[in-house]
Amino acid sequence: MNMTRKEFLKMTSLAAGTAIGSTVGVRSPGAGPAAAPAAAAGPAGTRSDGAIHPDQSPAGRRSFPSGVTNAIVAFIAHTSFDRIPEKAIVEARRCLIDGFGVVLAGATVRGSAIVRHYIKGLERCAGSGANSTASVLGPERLRADAARAALANGASGHAMDFDDTQLSSSSDRVFGLLTHPTVPALAASLAVGERLDVPGRLFVEAFLTGFEVECKMAEAIDPDHYQRGFHSTGTIGTFAAAASAAKLMKLTPGQITHALGIAASTSSGIRVNFGSMTKPLHAGRAAENGIVAAELAARGFTAGDDPLDGEWGYFQVLGGGADVPRIVPALGQPFSIVSPGVSFKPYPCGSLGHPTMDAMLKLVTDHDVKADQIARIRVRAGSNILNPLRYRTAKTELEAKFCLPFMMASIALRRRAGIREFTDEFVSSTAVQALMARVDTIFDPQIEARGFDRMRSVVEVEATDGRTFTEASDERYRGGPEKPFTRTDLHEKFTDCASLVLPPDRIRRALELIESVETLQSIRELTQAMEA
Repeated sequence: MNMTRKEFLKMTSLAAGTAIGSTVGVRSPGAGPAAAPAAAAGPAGTRSDGAIHPDQSPAGRRSFPSGVTNAIVAFIAHTSFDRIPEKAIVEARRCLIDGFGVVLAGATVRGSAIVRHYIKGLERCAGSGANSTASVLGPERLRADAARAALANGASGHAMDFDDTQLSSSSDRVFGLLTHPTVPALAASLAVGERLDVPGRLFVEAFLTGFEVECKMAEAIDPDHYQRGFHSTGTIGTFAAAASAAKLMKLTPGQITHALGIAASTSSGIRVNFGSMTKPLHAGRAAENGIVAAELAARGFTAGDDPLDGEWGYFQVLGGGADVPRIVPALGQPFSIVSPGVSFKPYPCGSLGHPTMDAMLKLVTDHDVKADQIARIRVRAGSNILNPLRYRTAKTELEAKFCLPFMMASIALRRRAGIREFTDEFVSSTAVQALMARVDTIFDPQIEARGFDRMRSVVEVEATDGRTFTEASDERYRGGPEKPFTRTDLHEKFTDCASLVLPPDRIRRALELIESVETLQSIRELTQAMEA
């Protein structure tokens, strides 16, 4: 069932009922007491779906998430490679091909270079480098301690906004509210795995553990978390990294609980920083902070016993509540990497613009429209696209990643928008700036009324000779579940990304190792193949 804009806005400002006593009242900032959503009548104190609403619970007591911490701790502690479904292993390889590729490519941008410069300064201050046991992937050979390596690789992995996107299991979790799940778990698993010199199967085990915790938490947390301005990859990605690190370090259940508590107090990332170097830093800090949380917990550092539950727990404080059945008993049933899976990005920019870019590409190709023949471009869309892609014009490649006019201009000028188009030089060029000025983005109430579960838009090009061409975006977007990337697509993307750092023979070798990663005697075999 599609969710209308009215229903979506109501969901993020009114109380949201969930099952098994997990309901939490949600309030908008400055709003009065949460109001109960309409629901069919059921037994006293319940709704027809079995949820207990705060205003209906005994003596008017509010109900908060419970049982989440214990469920996640048990999942981290007891997950083992031998019990992970083969399909999850297969999908993990696909995500790792994509993930390692975007880390290598992202390491070449200026923000990533600044992070590496910062780390090199810290390593010099530390002295001998005896703790520099983890690889910082990129155009120069650099090693650092695990947490700092994860910071660098995590930031690089999100630097181009080219990493995969979590898919939702239901339409009420709007596209864009979830995470980029691979990078935080990959960066943490790689850094700790290198430090401990683990075999490939334990690396994959840790990666999938963190990936699953991240996706299920993102599914469960109330969408108000994102609507308040939090960036889920930075916030919830911290728990992915903590879970992966805790798994590799073989923490006890008590230590895992404390690691989650430390992670809860260090997770952050706000959407105002979209279009700047700080957005990819969110993924890097998530990976770093997750490792630090596990390292501290392993040494006896303590945190609260129920960091995710209750009135003062993570879900309530940062998200306004949680739909507990999306975690308990959903962890690993199935693994989110299998169903609903992820989407892989064909363009290095905000995924909400990708179907519109495909529509523009189809239009100019089908009608052979050249850039100098375009008088005006109009893009009609709903607020779920127009609000996040917030830049009216772009001056830098970082702004361009959230700028529909640039996306249209790039397609019109070059009939592509890849890593070589998302550069400061191309974005600031006279041709691009002139064409961006001829692009109008228009809010369309009819598209808005169809709901937010899909990325819908219409592109209209007015030619200088008076002709008009129109193309609606295909809701079955490339890289998504209905048009998934093939093995060839993933190999081509990895090769394009890795070619910025590695020669062809090293690229082929890296692909071979990733596709057999669970058989490696040491994860260091893989990092050595990708070192500059």
